[in-house]
Amino acid sequence: MSSRTKKPPAVREGWLGWDEYAPFYDWENRRTFGRRDVAFWRRLATTIRGPVLELGCGTGRLSWPLARAGVMLVGIDRSHSMLARARRLPRPRASGKRRADGPLLVRGDIRALPFRRASVGMILAPYGVLQSLVRERDLARTLAAARRVLVPGGLLGIDLVPDVPRWREYRDRVQFSGRLRGRRVTLVESVRQDRARRLTTFEQRYMERRRGRTAEHRFDLTFRTLSMGAMGARLERAGFRVEARFGDYHGGEWSAGADAWIVLARRG
Repeated sequence: MSSRTKKPPAVREGWLGWDEYAPFYDWENRRTFGRRDVAFWRRLATTIRGPVLELGCGTGRLSWPLARAGVMLVGIDRSHSMLARARRLPRPRASGKRRADGPLLVRGDIRALPFRRASVGMILAPYGVLQSLVRERDLARTLAAARRVLVPGGLLGIDLVPDVPRWREYRDRVQFSGRLRGRRVTLVESVRQDRARRLTTFEQRYMERRRGRTAEHRFDLTFRTLSMGAMGARLERAGFRVEARFGDYHGGEWSAGADAWIVLARRG
């Protein structure tokens, strides 16, 4: 290789940016995705005996509704700030004045799950969490870890966000504006694509304005997307058997143009 040949830019770690995102995650989520997937995962998880593990549980958007439904939910996330917000949620009332058990929330790396072999009945990877694994080896390690902690025949549920690789590139677009904790918040976003690596990076600028003063928060979020066929091949290689594919949260048939890409796979 010539000394003049430019090296490709280093790939940014997919877990970076989430601590900074934590104060705004739920605010933005309510304006985009909301809670459309909760009922789908709740129906599946309530059929499982024993613990259910959620990868990338974040602020508890899914963890708490499943725990409220009686699921023995364990959530893991690398972001301290996301978990801190999940832990501050009040425990729901199960019946009468009794408080229901909340989820068990653990800080850790989904590539090296800190749980015993064959200790959980189901693993959830909801809302594109596996797309934050920006290298092939990261995904391979995570699937291997998932297989290790699942019981034989245990279920792995994966939800991919198909729109990410098709996102148009743009600069400094105002996406949302509204009130948050007594402040006026505006999200200004830029998107860039690295199609050779199948990476999409969202450059986020959150502007908080209160009493004439403005604070700016900047961070990037990077995601990697595989086709449904490629994800299926990775699952089989890791020792899973693909059982079903859905294109929405009502069990609709999957197609390449579906709104959601949901995969259910069994541990072999």
